[in-house]
Amino acid sequence: AAQEGAQNGMNIPAIVGLVILVVVILIFLALFLPLFGLWIQAMAAHANVGILQLIGMRLRKVNSASIVIARIQAIRAGIDLSTEQLETHFLAGGRPTNVVKALIAANRANIELGWQLATAIDLAGRDILEAVQTSVNPKVIDCPNPATGKMTIDAVAKDGTQVKAKARVTVRANIDRLIGGATEETIIARVGEGIVTTIGSADSYKTVLENPDLISKGVLEKGLDAG
Repeated sequence: AAQEGAQNGMNIPAIVGLVILVVVILIFLALFLPLFGLWIQAMAAHANVGILQLIGMRLRKVNSASIVIARIQAIRAGIDLSTEQLETHFLAGGRPTNVVKALIAANRANIELGWQLATAIDLAGRDILEAVQTSVNPKVIDCPNPATGKMTIDAVAKDGTQVKAKARVTVRANIDRLIGGATEETIIARVGEGIVTTIGSADSYKTVLENPDLISKGVLEKGLDAG
C-alpha cells in the first residue's frame, strides 16, 4: 500500500506537467495558427513573408493580415516593397494598404509617385488614393457646398443690388504639392471669397451678370487657386 501511494504521488507531478504542456500548446495554436494561413497565402503569391516575421508582427501588435495583403498586391503589380517598409509605415500610424493601392493606380496612370512621398502624404492625413484618382480624373466641386444647406453665396454690388451666385470648380490634384495644399473646404472658401469680392467691387449688378467670368479672373488674379 505504501509503495502504491508513492507511485501515485510520483504520477501527480507528471500529470500536472502534461496538462500544462497541453494548455501551452493550445494557447500557441490559438495565437499563431492563423499566421500559418497568411504564410501559405504569401508563399502562393510569391510574396515571401517569413513565419518568424509574422510572429514578430503579432508580438508587436501589427495587423499582419493587412501587411501580407498589401505586399501581395504590390508584388503582383510589379512594385517591390519589403515587409519591413510596410510594417514601419503601419507602426507610424499609416495605412499601408491604401498607400499600395495609390502606388498601383499611379503606376497604371504613368504618374510619378514614390514610396517616400506616398507615405508622407498618408501620414499627413491626406487620402493619397483619392489624390491619385483626382489627379487622373478631375473632380467637380460645388461652391457653396449644398450639404451645408446653403445654395448660393450672396453679395451686394455698389449700386445696392444683391446678387446670388454659385460656382462649380474643377480641380485636379497636384501630388507634389499635396502636403500643405488646399483641401476641398479651403477651395470652397477661397472661391466664395472671390465671388464676394468680385460682386462687391462691381459698380453695378449688371456688370456681374454680363461678365460672370469676372469671378474666375478675380480668383486667379489673387492667387486663390494656389495649392
